[in-house]
Amino acid sequence: MKAAEVSAKQISSKVSLKKRFRQNWDCYLYMAPYMLIFFTFTVLPVVMSIVLSFTYYNILEPPQFIFLDNYRNLLATDDVFLLAVKNTLIIAVIVGPVGYLACLLFAWLINELSPIVRAVMVVILYAPTLSGGAYTIWQVLFSGDSTAWINGMLLNFGLIDEPIQFLTNADYMIWICIIVQIWMSLGAGFLSNVAGFRSMDRSQYEAGYVDGIRNRWQELWFITLPSMRPQLMFSAVMSITSAFSVGDVTVQLFGNPSTDYAAHTILNHISDYANVRFEMGYACAIATVLFATMVGLNELIQRLLRKVGQ
Repeated sequence: MKAAEVSAKQISSKVSLKKRFRQNWDCYLYMAPYMLIFFTFTVLPVVMSIVLSFTYYNILEPPQFIFLDNYRNLLATDDVFLLAVKNTLIIAVIVGPVGYLACLLFAWLINELSPIVRAVMVVILYAPTLSGGAYTIWQVLFSGDSTAWINGMLLNFGLIDEPIQFLTNADYMIWICIIVQIWMSLGAGFLSNVAGFRSMDRSQYEAGYVDGIRNRWQELWFITLPSMRPQLMFSAVMSITSAFSVGDVTVQLFGNPSTDYAAHTILNHISDYANVRFEMGYACAIATVLFATMVGLNELIQRLLRKVGQ
């Protein structure tokens, strides 16, 4: 009987699937170009990277399967990779939560402004994400000569006797990278939070006041945040992705490789083996480890956010 019931359910699901497809064929047709592009440039490269991670592949010769050798070398003998993991985790642990909270806080504050001022502030806060010459500003700020802004102020106040080489001194690199990355963290997650605040139903607040809401913090915690779960999850995914994909900042500010690999990240390690050494199999193994880490953290964060307001 159980087998017959399972078979009947499978047949019913197939019939309902065909029925939905016939009813919504135009929707699937409109989605087809995006799905084709998404599969070609996102899904397929990820699958190919996972497969190539088990091979030795130098572009010039056909891939040779070496099974787990890349992962064994990665975790057991590659000291630079372990240093890159440490640097990436330090950046992610600080930039991820701080950037996420900054996206939420600034969106909440901006939501209280008038429409014109709100639009201007959104552009101002989102601009660092779009500005291609943003690194030039920080290079000027942290330049190692006495006329640079940071060194000039420290010298004028008598805090230092000679200019500090911020961009070549291993003691400062990771912290400068964190500052710059936080400054650039107000991206798509910030915009989604702004949209989430603007789409709130005001009647929910009126009902909350009737039920005992007494201040803005209670309003935020019991009404706003539970109603913004989709935006909060999207912002969390974007924050984690940006925190673990730090690479351009270190190359632009400190060069590649940085002094003593002090600002070397996992993305820099991938670029080194893929674009300089052309060891594509090993680079794919590094990328697979990074991908698995980001997917696991995204799932963990989403499970935590589902409990908000429960």
